[in-house]
Amino acid sequence: MVDGVSAGRCRRSKAKGTGEEFPDWHGNAFIGGLSSQALVRVEIEGESAREAERFDVGRGIRAVEQGRDGAIWILEHGERGSGGRPLQLTARN
Repeated sequence: MVDGVSAGRCRRSKAKGTGEEFPDWHGNAFIGGLSSQALVRVEIEGESAREAERFDVGRGIRAVEQGRDGAIWILEHGERGSGGRPLQLTARN
């Protein structure tokens, strides 16, 4: 938990945004949680951080990563016996 920001009580994964897909999110952290089934965008300013947005994914998130091109990727938690699927975040046009 960072200054009251939590993505859930279970395992979390995070990435820091630096790509061009979402230039307004540079320096923000992205936290995914298994139990919360959400991706949380956290704005970081100096020594403080706050939850800026919460995106309900409807499935647990196993991992959050940033690709070489700067895109944010999440890995959904799969059903028993199956792997999760990777999802790329893209801006609405």
